[in-house]
Amino acid sequence: MEVSKASIQKAVANNIISEQQGVDLYNFFQAESQHTPAFTLTHILYYLGGLIAIGAMTLFMNLGWEQFGGLGILFISLLYAGVGLKLANSLAHKNLTIPAGICATFVVCLTPLAIYGFQQWLGLWPDNDTVYRQFHTRIKWLWLYMELGTLVTGLIIAWRYKFPFLIMPIAVTLWYISMDVVMLIIDQDDIWNSHTWEFRAKVSMYFGILMTLLAFWVDIRSRHTADYAFWLYLFGVIAFWGGLSSQNSDSELSKFFYFCINLAMVGLGALLVRKVFVIFGALGSCFYLGHLASNVFKDSWLFPIALTAIGLGVVYAGILWQKNEVKITRKARHVLPKPLQELLDKKLG
Repeated sequence: MEVSKASIQKAVANNIISEQQGVDLYNFFQAESQHTPAFTLTHILYYLGGLIAIGAMTLFMNLGWEQFGGLGILFISLLYAGVGLKLANSLAHKNLTIPAGICATFVVCLTPLAIYGFQQWLGLWPDNDTVYRQFHTRIKWLWLYMELGTLVTGLIIAWRYKFPFLIMPIAVTLWYISMDVVMLIIDQDDIWNSHTWEFRAKVSMYFGILMTLLAFWVDIRSRHTADYAFWLYLFGVIAFWGGLSSQNSDSELSKFFYFCINLAMVGLGALLVRKVFVIFGALGSCFYLGHLASNVFKDSWLFPIALTAIGLGVVYAGILWQKNEVKITRKARHVLPKPLQELLDKKLG
């Protein structure tokens, strides 16, 4: 629930709170919002600047850096990391949580570059045709040492600073590892084979399930603090849904099961108040309905009518839910474990 200045003014106008209480309450919410990501110009500038700096050392790294050699790359990476940690500490002491978290995240994102330089320096890099700039665009087993090092660094810095944004590089790294590990198992000359593609899709799907379960565990554990589970949920759902949607099947029963899973994702997203489940579940549901319209019932004039009736039925179900939401929610929460009750109380009030 978002509380705006206009909402507080209405409460004052209806004599629910006094004018001074309204001012104090608004100032309190303003101070609290500084530590929570929001769609404001200040936060947009924070994240835009941070992502530009992170992108400069990751996605937009060019071949010019190769001329510094392994030792030069390692030295520059450590120098940048020192500056990033210095800024993170300084901003944290000033209670500027979001920019401090972005600076700490910048340090984590430097880790694969530093490890790449270290391997180049010691002559341990196994492929002279592969360079760092391909790290974020190619799937290769070569990146595993860099990814494992980044994961360890991310966990250490996240434990030290406890900024929610630090979970982002950890989640991305876990996602990268799931893709690159496959390259150790499959025949790399046969990467586009249909069986190989199906295997990669299954790995992505099962990895997504594991990451989503990890996100749920983190969500429960951090229910009294900040939202540390957001990025894990995001990449977990992307990996799971992407792998699920990439499965090939000629069975209409399997496709209907896919539809049911997507509907369950919508319901789970509503329960956990996680939009990522709802968005991808809705996309999958639309894909299935599109399949029915273009393949199964392409010559049936009754299908659009039936679909319209189903849509209106869903709207009516929403009306019934709104009328009985409080009663149903209270009864349902009593059945849930206490940690989950506390999590939902925090999210829903």
